[in-house]
Amino acid sequence: MALETFTIKDLPKNTKVTPENKCDFCKQSICCTYITQEIDAPKKMKDYDYLLWLVSHRDVSIFKDDDGWFLSAANECQHLQSNGNCGIYHTRPQICREHSNDCCEFDGPAEEDYKKYFNSYASLDEYCRKKFKNWDNRIEKWQKKREEKQARKKARKEARKKEKQQQRLAG
Repeated sequence: MALETFTIKDLPKNTKVTPENKCDFCKQSICCTYITQEIDAPKKMKDYDYLLWLVSHRDVSIFKDDDGWFLSAANECQHLQSNGNCGIYHTRPQICREHSNDCCEFDGPAEEDYKKYFNSYASLDEYCRKKFKNWDNRIEKWQKKREEKQARKKARKEARKKEKQQQRLAG
């Protein structure tokens, strides 16, 4: 999220901010400009390779925080009005109703709390090169395994075909 943001730090020092009025100060409605989805924690090289595919898409990032691993897509809610209000406030989804502003982007950039943050192919690839010594050999290794699997499958198919022919000749 590369937005120019006005945060709580930009308010005059004597401004009293409470959970009840905090959203009134946030004119960008930052929480309505992206979605996040928890994802399985990557463990294997293939998991990280899959994450590379995800961050290769525009406005997608991956992060890890105290709650786990998440995919984030910068994609503004279609009901967000130009004044920052919700166009379907009274019928908004439950997830919007349960959203807490206890610790939100108005307090400061969310990235400050991330343990890991990848917003591009290059940033994740660099991390993977450090994490896995054989990172650059992964594709050839997987291709070889795929070819071996295909050869075994072909051999089983040929064996079944030969068995059926023998059964026809015997019967």
